[in-house]
Amino acid sequence: MADLRIERDVLIEAPVDVVWRTITEPDQITRWFADRVELELKPGGRGHLGFGEPGEHKGTAIVVETVDQPNRFAFRWKRPQDADPEPTNSVLVEFTLNARGPERTHLRVVESGLELVTWPDEEKQSYADDHNGGWAQCFDRLAMLFAR
Repeated sequence: MADLRIERDVLIEAPVDVVWRTITEPDQITRWFADRVELELKPGGRGHLGFGEPGEHKGTAIVVETVDQPNRFAFRWKRPQDADPEPTNSVLVEFTLNARGPERTHLRVVESGLELVTWPDEEKQSYADDHNGGWAQCFDRLAMLFAR
């Protein structure tokens, strides 16, 4: 099986506290990532990310793992949708933010734990390929929000 690593980096022309709000506040997340967002921003908090048109059942439940403002935000997203997340059915999505001076932020996302889920290997590889491409698109949109 090929590499299951999912990660993306971007340098954003905005202060770290602004980028933090952009990746953790529902009304900001809808500007670059999901179409509908519910989020309880605390460890153990639950939420939902919806994709596509309202009424479509595309989306995923999430459980917040880490809130370390303004440096680190992590959540698990899972499938099947009716299951509680655990290492065998969910992937950890972790955002790390590092200030690069007063007006720039290095943002990294890493999805980990794919090797632990109990999906067939070809499904894991498809997931990794899809999500690497998806994060590239999302981070492009995010960077454009702050383009000068």
